[in-house]
Amino acid sequence: MMHLWYLPVLVALGYALRKLLRIGRRPPGYPPGPPTVPLLGNLHLMPKENPHLQMKKWAEEYGPVFSLMLGTSTTIVLSSDQAIKDLLDKRGSIYNSRPDLYIARLVSNNHRMLFMHGDRWRVIHKLFHVILNVRAASSYVPYQGLEAKRLLGGFLDEPELWVDHVRRFTTSIVTQLVYGVRTASIEDPKLKHLYDVIDDFVPTVGSSGSALLDLYPILRKLPDSMLPAKRKAKIQHANERDLFLGHWTECKQRVNNKTAMPCFGIDVFNAQKLGDFSDDEAAYVAATLLEAGYDTTANTIMGFMQAMILYPDTQKAAQEELDRVCGEKMPTIDDAPNLPYIRAIVKETLRWMPTAILGVPHCAMKDDEYMGYSIPKGSSIVTNVWGIHRDPKRYAHPDVFDPTRFLGDDQNAAEAAANPDVSKRDHFVFGAGRRICVGMHIAERSLFLSMSMILWGLRIEKAVAPDGSEITPDPSNLTQGFLVHPVAFPTKLTARSAEHTQTIREEWKHCETLLDINQQWKEVPEGMKFSTYARE
Repeated sequence: MMHLWYLPVLVALGYALRKLLRIGRRPPGYPPGPPTVPLLGNLHLMPKENPHLQMKKWAEEYGPVFSLMLGTSTTIVLSSDQAIKDLLDKRGSIYNSRPDLYIARLVSNNHRMLFMHGDRWRVIHKLFHVILNVRAASSYVPYQGLEAKRLLGGFLDEPELWVDHVRRFTTSIVTQLVYGVRTASIEDPKLKHLYDVIDDFVPTVGSSGSALLDLYPILRKLPDSMLPAKRKAKIQHANERDLFLGHWTECKQRVNNKTAMPCFGIDVFNAQKLGDFSDDEAAYVAATLLEAGYDTTANTIMGFMQAMILYPDTQKAAQEELDRVCGEKMPTIDDAPNLPYIRAIVKETLRWMPTAILGVPHCAMKDDEYMGYSIPKGSSIVTNVWGIHRDPKRYAHPDVFDPTRFLGDDQNAAEAAANPDVSKRDHFVFGAGRRICVGMHIAERSLFLSMSMILWGLRIEKAVAPDGSEITPDPSNLTQGFLVHPVAFPTKLTARSAEHTQTIREEWKHCETLLDINQQWKEVPEGMKFSTYARE
């Protein structure tokens, strides 16, 4: 009798132990997936590198919708075009949120739109849509055309720095749209600072330490001294805030002084006057476009350059089309309807080397059911972009770079994403549902102009090592993180002829007449469209 007081304690301990051992189990009715173990679930099976390869294998084994039990959380992986259409597109109101990515929030101080959800996200999304819709995007072509011509000159002058010139190209387009200024040089300190910010952010958010704090939220309560990922996130926030706030402060000064070129920054400035944004929030709102426009487009061009080296017959066919349509004239956006093979190269590059290799996770806002499976509220929804893009049932010989698979497909990315027949969608790089990339119209034009001009004016060949052997890049050698690109590789870039060199030089010489001593536009190109912000 004297020891009966132990019974409630033992019962409580037994209950707690039972609950603890249930962590990581796959409940009945969930989509199938690999076998689990207590506490970890499938966490021990997750590869440290190249998770897209494992996701593809699991999709082949468990089907188009499978689940992963990762610690205390559930991840649902969509590995078919139809599943993405049915859930993210047709049930967008359920799946338009983001999971709570703790380290991403810390690095961003909750200001990065990519990971936002709720009313704040809707306000900013509407603001973006006004300047990034298809009509507005068509008016930014003068910016894109000028920067593509500068890109070709950089390739001729410093072919060994071709990656830096690609990054400057994509960044300068965005800094003009967002802040009203060109990024004129690959030595620009803010450009180099941006490299550091992106190169730190992507691996940090995708690190095992970051994942651990998402999968076992109780660990967040530990002191910073025991959480290296948390300490690093705070340091990175200070670093990126310095860049973003610097850009924003200078833009704001130009608006106040009435010296600002028309740009998105003016809309953000007007929103701030209405009390919608603090300086920190405004800086991040603007920088969201800066990051998205710089990184994903640059990564895709790197994939294109690699494909042209590995598939010289494709490069030859593209140049034959350009010679036939454009001749000695450099291609422009007006030539696009007559360059179906170049347009197909853009689509095939996005399919073959998808920078958002597993998308950005969505989150189920309430319990749902699909294909007879339960999808629990709060589960992360991952789009298996790589698995779909490498599905031989969808794309014949999917590992081969073959633009001819898209000949006859005249849809732009937005039209393809909205096509009721999802089998007619070209690729899934820009996402799906209400979270689909609002800048896809601008990205497609930047890719068409840069790729068509590069192919028109230059030969892209294998670099030669000091011992005389050719250097063949490995398309499977990718950087790690939720955004990927080929690991840097050398290439041999030469003009196709002396006449092509002369045209490239003359075109840039004409462009310089439009720029002042600081290499900024003297006047705004005609037809540039920016809105006047009005809060509802």
